[in-house]
Amino acid sequence: MSTEDSARLAWFKSSYSGNEGGACVEVATTPDAVHVRDSKDPVGPQLAFAQQTWATFVAFATQP
Repeated sequence: MSTEDSARLAWFKSSYSGNEGGACVEVATTPDAVHVRDSKDPVGPQLAFAQQTWATFVAFATQP
């Protein structure tokens, strides 16, 4: 994805993220993928995951 395309995405941080230094990831969703980037480097590298892959990761990461 180009930087221009990336700028068009609606990026957001977790509601659990604070403002204590910006060590967060940001996520943007599209119909085909979930995009993830470092909030401190918004024009840097990004990852993209299929919707189902992201859902599986979130389910695993939120297990007690």
